[in-house]
Order: sequence, then C-alpha cells, then structure tokens
Amino acid sequence: MFKYFLGQSPKWFKLTMIIFLVFNVIAYYTLGPTITAWIFIGEFIFTLAMALKCYPLQSGGLLAIEAIALNLTTSKNAYHEVDQNLEVILLLVFMVAGIYFMKPLLMYIFSKVFTKIKSKLLLSLLFVFLSAVLSAFLDALTVTAVLISVTVGFYGVYHRIHSGESDYDKSGVKDKSELSGETLEKFRSFLRSLIMHGVVGTALGGVCTLVGEPQNLLIGERMGWDFIEFFLRMAPITIPVLFAGLLTTVFLELTGTFGFGQKLPEVARTIIESYTEEEDAKRSDKEKWGIKVQAVSAILLIIGLALHLAPVGFIGLALIVVQTAFMGITEEHQLGKAFEEALPFTGLLVVFFVIVAMIHDQHLFSPIIDWALTLEPSQQPSMFYLANGVLSMISDNVFVATVYIGEVKQAFDSGAISLEQFEKLAIAINTGTNLPSVATPNGQAAFLFLLTSAIAPLIKLDYFKMVKMAFPYTIVLGVVGLLGVIYFL
Repeated sequence: MFKYFLGQSPKWFKLTMIIFLVFNVIAYYTLGPTITAWIFIGEFIFTLAMALKCYPLQSGGLLAIEAIALNLTTSKNAYHEVDQNLEVILLLVFMVAGIYFMKPLLMYIFSKVFTKIKSKLLLSLLFVFLSAVLSAFLDALTVTAVLISVTVGFYGVYHRIHSGESDYDKSGVKDKSELSGETLEKFRSFLRSLIMHGVVGTALGGVCTLVGEPQNLLIGERMGWDFIEFFLRMAPITIPVLFAGLLTTVFLELTGTFGFGQKLPEVARTIIESYTEEEDAKRSDKEKWGIKVQAVSAILLIIGLALHLAPVGFIGLALIVVQTAFMGITEEHQLGKAFEEALPFTGLLVVFFVIVAMIHDQHLFSPIIDWALTLEPSQQPSMFYLANGVLSMISDNVFVATVYIGEVKQAFDSGAISLEQFEKLAIAINTGTNLPSVATPNGQAAFLFLLTSAIAPLIKLDYFKMVKMAFPYTIVLGVVGLLGVIYFL
C-alpha cells in the first residue's frame, strides 16, 4: 500500500503525509478544534509548496476529507463556499478551454513580439503592462491562462528541436548539444522571469477595477459602486502602485536580482525566428481561416468581458462554441483535450474551499477583525490593509475579503462606524487583499493556477522560487499601497 500511496512522490513526503493524518486526530482531541484548524492550514500550505513532488489535489484533498471527518467544517458549509465562488469555477472550466482553441493566434502574435523586440527590459515591461491592462478589463485567471498557453508553446518549439523531433539545419542549430545544459537553463530562466512579470501584472491591473478580481465584484456590490466609481475610488492607491510595479520591473531586469534579468539565448531566438518563418510559409488555408476565426472570437471575448454581458464562465463557453463551430472541430475527443489543463486545478480549488469553510467555521480570523475595529478610526484603514495582506498570504484573498467586508458591513449596519469610515475600510480591504497577497501562490488564484499548471515543472518553477521571485514585488506593492492608504484615504 505504501508503494502505491501518492505514486511517484518521495518516501519522505509519503511518510510526512501519513504523520500529518495521524497527528491531526490526536491534536483534535488533545489541543482542541481551533489549534487543530491552524495546524491544518499549515499542512495544506505545505502540500501546495510541494506541488512539484505531488499534485496538491491528492495530498491536500486527503487533509480536506479529514477536516470534514473531524467536524472542523461540514460538507454543507464547504458547498456554500463553492456556491459563492461558482463564477470562478465556471471560469476555470470553460474560459481556460476557450483559450486552448485560441493557441494558434496567441502563438502567431507572441512569436512576432518575441522576435521583433530584442530588448529583454522592453519585453518585460510589455508583459507587465499588457497583463495589467488586460486583467483590469478581463480577469486575472483568463490572462494567466493566456500567459501559460504562450509559454508552453515556446517551450514546446525549443523542446522539439532539442529532442530531435524537428529539423536542426532549418533552425540554424547544427550541434544538438548547444541546446542542452546551460543554454536550456538560460531559456528556462528567461521564460520564468517573463511569466512571473506577467502574473504580477495581473495583480497590478486586477486591483484597479470592478471586474479585475472576484472580490472586487463582491466589495463593489456591497458598496453599490459601478465600474467608473470603483476605479476612481481605488485610483489614488492603485495608480501609484502600478507605476511603482513598473519601476520594480526595470530595477529587477537591470540588476538581474531575485532570479530575473536572463536574456533570451541567441540560439533560442534563432529557433523561434525560424519556427515563425516556417509556420508562416507552410500555413494551410484551413489554418489561416482558423486564425481569422480566433481573432474575431478574441475581439468578441474582450467586448463580452469588458461590458460584463454574462458571467465569465458563460462567455468562455460561448467562446468554445463559436471557435469550434466555425473551425469545424466537432469530434468529442478533439474537444476533450481543451479541458485537460483546467479540470485538475478546478478540483484543487474545490478542495481549497473546504479549507476556507473550516477557517470560517472555526472563526480563525475573527479575533483580528474584532481587535482592528477597537482602534482609533484614523488607524483602522492601515491596520485593515495590513491584516488583510498578511491573512491573504496564508489563506486566499477572495475568502479574506469576503469575511472582512461582511464583518465591516455588520459594524456599519449596527451603527458602530460611519458611512465615510465604511468606504475607507472597503478600499483598504480591496487593496490589502489584492496587493500584498502576491507574496505566496496561495494568496492569488492566478499564482496558484500557474504553480499547478503544465508549464511549472518544465521551467522549474516551484513554490519557493515563486515566493523568491515575487518578494521584491511584494515589498514594493505592499509598502506603496500602505503609504497610499495612510496618506490618501
């Protein structure tokens, strides 16, 4: 049983998981439910950190089942969490699959960008800025799905030449050994830095608007703010943070610190250039038509998301239907591939909501909220910002925002705080859950999606590497955001 338990995972990891599962039962009866719930959170974060050793759906899922078995939460309450976040789940199921069918268009656009822009600094700034703008109008998970698609595409091109599946001479690479060792590591490092710039960009843009992140919509609904009002109220904090983020990108690329700064190896550029030329030359009429369909679909997607014509998941499903219908993809097995990438992560997200339900049922964050509300009104926004930031790093920013805005709304309804103070705290909660939460993959769904995606093991992006690479951004975004809350609210 031990041999097959958690498959190919290292023995020490299997043993650790068994010890966790046994210890939790003992802890529940000796230390009580509250302390045991905190232990569960630590263990769940550990399973996320070990994502490259074992996909967290299994290891984290066993912990979630045990949490329900020990009555730290109930399946009904976990279902309630899923129900509240159904839009995010539909987004993952359908939008990621919709983006899958758009891959040829994305590869066409990005291969041109990669080969035309020789400066890594300019390319990095473009990635951050485009991700931020797109996330402000679309949403962070959709943009991350695009980034993952593009990175997988480029890694695949390099790998095909490296493994001998393609012709070397056409690619200008005479010696196969040129592509191994140091060159491969440099190429991985280049892709790692670009995709990390991109996902940080999704956080920079996501905080600005009503549709950028799921919790923004929730806070906006509670406050009665529309798209424009939400943007204007957040702008005194979010706009300086955006520029600070772009300056951080410049600093990281120029200094080459925290794992950034690696330029595209010349041999890899040659491969991508020759791949682009080859693809352009041999593109059939069917493929050209496909790209046109995808381009029209992309425009419809942006219009649909920016105007919020339907829930994001529904727009994703419409995207699948339109693209496949007009490109003639009607076989069931052809459609199945599109869903392979997102469904394991969707399963993991449901497991995550079980842990979130446990935090809610055990009132783990309540003492912090109660304490923050006893402070002087002038100190409350900055303390709420910090508390939300720290808790979002260990939990999930959507959950933290949901709990905090609910508690603050109750305080307002009971007359404990004024409307002006309520509005200030709502802004502090939104910025607090969106900005410092880039510190860890569990803080932002987009980061967690990247960590558990197909590209992470290929470019050797693990939990700790993500934390290290996000660290300078965490400090800058966190501090600039805090200064904004203190001086502009």
